[in-house]
Amino acid sequence: MAAARMRGLAMTRRLHEYRTDAAMESHLETFGRTLDAYPVGACPLTMELTMLHNAKTQSCGKCVPCRDGIPQLEDMLASLLDGDGTPADREERVAEMRALAELVRDTSDCAIGYQPATVFLDAMRTFEREVDSHVHESRCLSDRRPVIPCVSLCPAHTDVPGYIALIEKGDHAGAVNLIRQNNPLPSACALVCEHPCEAHCRRQLIDEAINIRGLKEYAVDHAPGDEVPVPQRGPNTGRRVAIVGSGPSGLTAAWFLALMGHEVVIHEANELPGGMLRYGIPDYRFPKTRLDSDIAGILAVGNIEIRCGVHIGRDLTMADLRRDHDAVYLAIGAQAGLTLDLEGGDAEGVVSAVDMLHGLATGERPDFRGKRVVVVGGGNVAMDATRTAIRCGAEHVHVVYRRRREDMTALQHEIVGAVREGARLSALFAPTHVEKDDRGHVAALWVQPQMPGPHDHAGRPTPVPADKPPVRLAADVVLIAVGQGIESTHVEESGLPVTRRRLVADDTGRVAPGVHSGGDCVTGPSTVIEAIAAGKVAAYAIDTDLGYHHTIDFGIEVPHPGPNNRVPTGRVEAPLREPDLRRTDFDYVGEPMTAQEAGQEVSRCLRCDHYGSGALVGGRC
Repeated sequence: MAAARMRGLAMTRRLHEYRTDAAMESHLETFGRTLDAYPVGACPLTMELTMLHNAKTQSCGKCVPCRDGIPQLEDMLASLLDGDGTPADREERVAEMRALAELVRDTSDCAIGYQPATVFLDAMRTFEREVDSHVHESRCLSDRRPVIPCVSLCPAHTDVPGYIALIEKGDHAGAVNLIRQNNPLPSACALVCEHPCEAHCRRQLIDEAINIRGLKEYAVDHAPGDEVPVPQRGPNTGRRVAIVGSGPSGLTAAWFLALMGHEVVIHEANELPGGMLRYGIPDYRFPKTRLDSDIAGILAVGNIEIRCGVHIGRDLTMADLRRDHDAVYLAIGAQAGLTLDLEGGDAEGVVSAVDMLHGLATGERPDFRGKRVVVVGGGNVAMDATRTAIRCGAEHVHVVYRRRREDMTALQHEIVGAVREGARLSALFAPTHVEKDDRGHVAALWVQPQMPGPHDHAGRPTPVPADKPPVRLAADVVLIAVGQGIESTHVEESGLPVTRRRLVADDTGRVAPGVHSGGDCVTGPSTVIEAIAAGKVAAYAIDTDLGYHHTIDFGIEVPHPGPNNRVPTGRVEAPLREPDLRRTDFDYVGEPMTAQEAGQEVSRCLRCDHYGSGALVGGRC
């Protein structure tokens, strides 16, 4: 009887422990959502204090450095944040914290001790300005302030809560115009933006981030850019601005400069405007009719002329542009496909993915019927090339990437979409050489298996060769999608500063007197919304250089918010067409969000522009 009772007590105890651990898991999930929604603009040292407190609760208490050192670090950092003592006292305290953290890092038994100390030391280096401000001013940096997460994380600072509120009221045209207050390409961002605005959405404190991009798509579905009246253009200033390139950055700069009253002439090398939006993104992701709608909306402002088929360096020189215009904006993008220096890389059938996509946009559809295609790369261009090859009849499409799958820079839904449409994806495979047949055509791509090594400066494991034999991948076509280059030769020859084929510009895009630049030709290949942000910044900087300080009134009134919907509710995702159907054509892969779905999604917005920190930053953004 006693033994049975003991076994029963043990089982009861284990059941209690299991239930407790399960409850802990639930609480940790909530804690994780809190971290996901960590306030943008918060003091990083306050965040570090929270991390130290969390590390202290995990200590097992066995080794002294972890058990006693981390609580001491927490107390000392709290004292610094409270402003205790004189500046000299606080400076001495910082030195003591660094020494203590090094001791904890070097002498703790396990990662529970040495990892928090390592992170602490890294924070003290990374946020040195914040540390100095607390030491000498006894306060956070003046530029650290509460912000509205979705607005601050959008490179163009689009008023997200405002246009969501307008969608909720059924004013789709107002929503589109509010978007165009900062971004004149609403359709482009609705369909291809990487939506960084969602990263710290405070709705995550309750359930999941709002589908901001999906709601933007819903708005432009009901109010296309060419059907929404544009704001009144300002009086003509008599100033002329030349823009080189009609991609997202160039079009954005033209929009704002024309609204200010300046005359804009865009010089575009291709036959049609749009840059990589037209010549780099396939129709199944971004139908060209949607791009044309956005461009028509921009041109509706007036005072904008687009001259296509004009090559700078051949038809016009930089000297011509600077002589005939009051200002020049270079937005030449990054439209040249990079290649790999591989043995056999000159074989027939080795093609730049960027060039293939450009050809597709001009009507040169490749015939991959019955062919085996290998795509090299892990970015969005690689996924576009993969899904295009499938639609062009390839019998087998295999993507190889030298890093891990989680290190791929392509959007996650693009990777998933490619796999569901039939592509095979192999990570940790580095190309070594191309095998040719006796006709000089591709026969196979040879790859060397890799394994994850030490982390690089970006925090990703560096791939290193694995002790495994090379692998032969039979292929008829090899698509190289390892990046994009910038054709900056003429710009460099004109005397403008260029480093590693990128133009050198300051924070406002200024390259030289009278010359600005922005987008991919300055930053390297980046996102559409970042190019749009660069065009907006440069437009206002050019306006200032021309002697003006224009403001643009879009005349939009944002509805006042009602009470928050705090009921945990699932995030609405607009459906996609079935993979077996969409892989056969270039029709848009998505299906529209319904009014019911959009209505639920807009109701989840917490209106951070009016509640919480929104009240501290003055409501409207």
